Amino acid sequence: MLSTSGSNDTTFHPSTFILLGIPGMQEQHIWIAIPFCSMYICALVGNGTILYIITTDRSLHEPMYLFLCLLSITDLVLCSTTLPKMLAIFWLRSHTISYHGCLTQMFFVHAVFATESAVLLAMAFDRYVAICRPLHYTSILNATMIGKIGLACVIRGLLFVFPFVILIERLPFCGHRVIPHTYCEHMGIAKLACASIHPNTIYGLTVALSITGMDVVLIATSYIIILQAVLRLPSKDAQFRAFSTCGAHICVILVFYTPAFFSFFTHRFGHQILPQVHIVLANLYLLVPPVLNPLVYGINTKQIRLRICEIFMGRK
Repeated sequence: MLSTSGSNDTTFHPSTFILLGIPGMQEQHIWIAIPFCSMYICALVGNGTILYIITTDRSLHEPMYLFLCLLSITDLVLCSTTLPKMLAIFWLRSHTISYHGCLTQMFFVHAVFATESAVLLAMAFDRYVAICRPLHYTSILNATMIGKIGLACVIRGLLFVFPFVILIERLPFCGHRVIPHTYCEHMGIAKLACASIHPNTIYGLTVALSITGMDVVLIATSYIIILQAVLRLPSKDAQFRAFSTCGAHICVILVFYTPAFFSFFTHRFGHQILPQVHIVLANLYLLVPPVLNPLVYGINTKQIRLRICEIFMGRK
């Protein structure tokens, strides 16, 4: 870490940052935290239940459920990376976070988001193979292939997000350390720097458009092909079930990507957007998908729904 002498010891990297929360709404923080805390608890219970059911029931050790298991893990990490600190800010007025703690939080927020985006793409591929190539489903998506896909999702997220840390480390901050947000994210930190952040902006746009944007394009393409295949099914009942499943998945994907891209582009171009709106949506894109995914992917799946009923009814 670079350092300076004398009174300018904060020129490069401050020892701490201050997370302001939601600017202009500090008096309402205690009440705003209640729905966020409730959603966080729902996310923990929902995804924890999905993981328990899939890991304990060997009949569910199939590709679709294994991908769902991976999605639940990323959901738990995604919301747990930011929500505990956010609740501490709202309820305990614990606004301070260490410099390296902030960079660690930033890294995990972006890396896990990129990983979850890749997992959603893998799940779209799973549905494509199941509907368009059912006879080859088990041979294409065997245990080895699923392991490789899961590992690739994680490695991709880590590799493309690690440069964010390097780009932040090179910036001097000149004593600026107040972040008007509830958690640390790349551009939120970079904007405090007293030097050009052009490389940060360019790399951030490149990652968003070439990685996450490509995931969206491939997911959309897979579902278009799936819907075309569904329309050719002879049975109306089979068409309805397929449309129901695909429709639910598409809704979750829209909920995941829409606020995320809104938050991302607002940081760079949305100077007219109220900061309160931006910050609330930035929190929701990390919290709403972990709440909805167990409902859509879990309860909407017959086998998991039956297991949940058995658990709550006390049956084995």
